[in-house]
Amino acid sequence: MAEFSVKSTIISRYAFTTVSCRMLNRASEDHEIEFQMQIPAAAFITNFTMIIGDKVYQGEIMEREKKHGDRVKEKRNKTTEDDGEKGSDVFRASVVIPSKDKAAFFLSYEELLQRRLGKYEHVVSVRPQQLAGKLVVEADILEQSGITALEVLPLQNSRQRGRGDDDSGPPPSTVINQNETFAKIVFKPNVVQQAKIAQNGILGDFVIRYDVNREQSVGDIQILNGYFVHYFAPKDLPPLPKNVVFVLDSSASMVGTKLRQTKDALFTILHDLRPQDHFNIIGFSSRIRVWKDHVIPVTPDHIRDGKVYIHHMSPTGGTDINGALQRAIGLLNDYMAHGDVDDRSVSLIIFLTDGKPTVGETHTLKILNNTREAARGRICIFTIGIGNDVDFRLLEKLSLENCGLTRRVLEEEDAGAQLIGFYDEIRTPLLSDIRVDYPPNAVAHATKTLFPNYFNGSEIVIAGKLVDRQLDRLHVEVTASNSKKFVVLKTDVPVGPQKVEGDLPGSPAPGGGREEDPNPLERLWSYLSVKDLLRSWLQSNDGPEKERLRQRAQALAVSRRFLTPFTSLKLRRLGPPLASLEEAQGVSAAAGPEPVLQSLRGASTVPGSTLEKPYEPRIRISKTSVDGDPHFVVDFPSSKLTVCFNIDGQPGDILRLVSDHRDSGVTVNGELIGAPAPPNGHKKQRTYFRTITILVNKPERSYLEVTPSRVILDGGDRLVLPCNQSVVVGSRGLEVSVSANANVTITIQGSIAFVILIHLYKRPAPFQRDHLGFYISSGEGLSGNCHGLLGQFLNQDANLTEEPRGLGRNLTHPPFPQPEGRSEAILQVKGHHVPVIWKQRKIYNGEEQVDCWFARNNAAQLIDGEYKDYLASHPFDTEMTLGLGRSRGL
Repeated sequence: MAEFSVKSTIISRYAFTTVSCRMLNRASEDHEIEFQMQIPAAAFITNFTMIIGDKVYQGEIMEREKKHGDRVKEKRNKTTEDDGEKGSDVFRASVVIPSKDKAAFFLSYEELLQRRLGKYEHVVSVRPQQLAGKLVVEADILEQSGITALEVLPLQNSRQRGRGDDDSGPPPSTVINQNETFAKIVFKPNVVQQAKIAQNGILGDFVIRYDVNREQSVGDIQILNGYFVHYFAPKDLPPLPKNVVFVLDSSASMVGTKLRQTKDALFTILHDLRPQDHFNIIGFSSRIRVWKDHVIPVTPDHIRDGKVYIHHMSPTGGTDINGALQRAIGLLNDYMAHGDVDDRSVSLIIFLTDGKPTVGETHTLKILNNTREAARGRICIFTIGIGNDVDFRLLEKLSLENCGLTRRVLEEEDAGAQLIGFYDEIRTPLLSDIRVDYPPNAVAHATKTLFPNYFNGSEIVIAGKLVDRQLDRLHVEVTASNSKKFVVLKTDVPVGPQKVEGDLPGSPAPGGGREEDPNPLERLWSYLSVKDLLRSWLQSNDGPEKERLRQRAQALAVSRRFLTPFTSLKLRRLGPPLASLEEAQGVSAAAGPEPVLQSLRGASTVPGSTLEKPYEPRIRISKTSVDGDPHFVVDFPSSKLTVCFNIDGQPGDILRLVSDHRDSGVTVNGELIGAPAPPNGHKKQRTYFRTITILVNKPERSYLEVTPSRVILDGGDRLVLPCNQSVVVGSRGLEVSVSANANVTITIQGSIAFVILIHLYKRPAPFQRDHLGFYISSGEGLSGNCHGLLGQFLNQDANLTEEPRGLGRNLTHPPFPQPEGRSEAILQVKGHHVPVIWKQRKIYNGEEQVDCWFARNNAAQLIDGEYKDYLASHPFDTEMTLGLGRSRGL
C-alpha cells in the first residue's frame, strides 16, 4: 500500500468524506487484493472509482431492481457493502492487480453528524490492513455559530463508547489548528509510528468530537439559496419525570458474561434514576417474571430491592419477546390510567435481548402489530440487540414504530458498557410532544416536524425548501411540554442577504449528472428526506403506500447520488485510458468542498490572487461572451459595433445562453451562484456562472457539463476530465480540449466552437467565487433561428441611429479616452431602438479592454421578451419559448 488517505470536510454538521487508497503489486504474478473501508451506518456512499493499471472504472448510482438488485461486478473485480461492526457498514472491493502494476480506489460518502451526550462525533476508520507508505487523515470543520469543546480521542477499537472514555489525548502526530469558527485536524503518522500502534495496519477509529455555540432558545436556523436547516437543542431546562420499565432477556443464551455485564450495568442505571421517576423491572425467558405488579416511585429502599431482584436473575428457557413487551406496556398503561401520574412525564421501555422470538407469539408482524396497538403512541420503546443471533430488524422496527431508538452490541464487546452509554443518551428527557411549525405559504417539503421527546445532549434537525426566495423573514414556532408548563417559542429569522457561505459544493462524487449541488443545505435536506422516506417505508404495512414510499425514496436517492437499499452502484469502464496513475485523483473528481473553505475563511487571507496558469498562446476568439458578474458582450463585426449589458439574476437561476436545438441541435445553459457584494458597492450581491451545460442533438445526442474543477462528457460513454490537467478527447463530432486551470475549448462538427475560461482563486475575498466565462469562438454552424441571451444576436446587424452628443459622426469609434457614461446614442438591432452609453469593459480574464455601447436596466429594451423568458427549468432544458426556434425539452 503506497497511500491511504481520508479527507473530511464538515460544514454545519454535514460531513463530506473521501477515502483514497493506492496499491502496488510488486510480485511477478497477478494478485487479488481487497480494498476495505468501514463507514458510519448513517452515511450514504455517493461515489466509488477504481483504477486498475490503465483501466478506469467509474461508479454510478442507479435504481436497484425490486427483486435482488445486482451486486457491482466488472469481470473479476467486484464491490460489496455489508453490515460490519455495529454503528458501521463495511464497503469492500475485490480486484486483481496485474503483476508490477498499480491500482487506486476512491470512495466518497456523506453523513449528518448526530449530537449525543452534548457532542457531535465524526468517526474515521483507519484500518488499511497493512502499514502504508503514506497515511493521512485530514478533517476541516466549519461552523458559523462557533466551535466549542473540540477534542480528538485516542484511537478507538470500539465504535460505541460509554462512560469513562480514555482522555489520554489525541494519537501521536496529530496536529490541531482552530479559531472561533474553523478547525483543521491532521493525523499523519509515519511508518514507524503506525507500527507502534498496530503492526497489522488496523489502527482503529480516529474520533473527533465537538459542539457549537447556541444563542437562541428556538434554535440555530441557517438559510441559503432557497434551503434552510433548523437545529433545535435547548439547554438549561429542568428534566421531565420518567416512567421506565427495564425489560431484560434472561433466557439460556444470556448465560455467562453477557448476563453478568448487563446486571452490572443495570445496578449503575438504577442509581441514576431521579426521585421524581417511577420504574419497574421485568426478566423474561419462556416465562415472564415481573418484579412488582405496578410501577413504583424511586426511593433508596426500592433501588436496593430492585438490585437484589436483578442479582438473583438466572438464565433459563427460551425467548418470549411478545409476552415481555405486552406486560411492560400493560404496567405503564395501568399506571397512566390509574396512578397519580404527572401529565408531562415520559413513559419508556428499555428492552434488551440477544435472540429471536422462540416462545409464545413468534411471528414478527404480529409482534409489531400487538406492540403498536398496545402502546398507542404513548410509550416509547428503546431496544438493544446483543450478538450475532439477535433479530435486529425486529428490534429496529419496534423502536421506529414506537418513538424509540435501537442499538446493536457485538458479541465480543462489553454489553454493560454499551447499555450504560445508550441509557445516558435518554436518561434526561427535557421536552415532550415537540412540534415545529413554519408558515405553509413560505416553506415546502420540510422534513419531519413532530417529535415525541427531546433528550438532553441530543438535537432535533429539520430541513426544507423556501417557497419564496425573496422572503425577508421566516417565522418559526416551536411548541412543546416541559416539566412545568406548555412551552411556545416564536421567532422571525432574517433570510437575506445571504451570508458568505454561499456556493458550497455538495457531494464530491461525480455519480450521475451534476458535480455540485448549490449548497450543503440542499445536500442535508436531501439526506434527511431520504432518511425519512426509508423510515416511513420500514414502518409501513400497507402494500400500495409502501411501494409509493419506495419509489419516492429511490427517485430522490438516484437524483442525489445516494447508495441506499433501493439504489445500486454500477461500475462503468471509462476511456481513453489515463496516461498515469497520478491522474487518478482528478478522474474520481473527489476533490470535495476544500476550495470552499478557502473562500469561507477568505476574510483572514489576502484576497484577489488567482491560481497560476500555464503559459499558452492567446486563443483567438470572438468578443461575444458572458463573464464575471455576469457581464455580456456582443460583437457585430459587419457593423464594427460592440454592445454590452449586464444581467442581475438570482443564485440558482439557469440562464439560456444559446438556444438552437431545433436547427443545429445545440443548446447552452449556464447556472448562477451567489456571493456577497464588495463593501461600499451599489449591488446587494454578486452572481457568477458555476456550471455551463452544452447539449448537442445532432448527429447523435451528447452533453457536456463544465465546472471550474471538471468536465463531464457524455456521448454514449461517460468521461470525466479534471480541469487541472491538459487533455484532448473527441466523441461523436465533439472535440473537447482542456488547458490545465485555464480554459476548455469545445468544437462541434467543426463549425461551432465555444471557449470556457476557468477563473480560480488561491485566496478569494468573501465576494469572489471560482467561476466560468463563456466565449463564442465560432458560430458559423448556428442557424439564423438561434436564440438565447447571446444567441439571438448572432448573424444579426446593428447600427447607431442617433448621434451621440459632442462626438460628431464617429459613432463606432468614440475618441479615447472618454469619461465613462458621457457618450449617449440610440442602438437599432432586430427592430429594437435602445438607448445606450459608451463604456470600456475588460474581457479575457482582464487581459483585453474593449469599447462597447452599454444597454442599461438589465438590457430590458435590448433583448427579446424579459428576464424570466430566459430561465431554464433544469441544466439540460432545451425548450425556448422566444424566437423562431421553439423546441421541446428533452
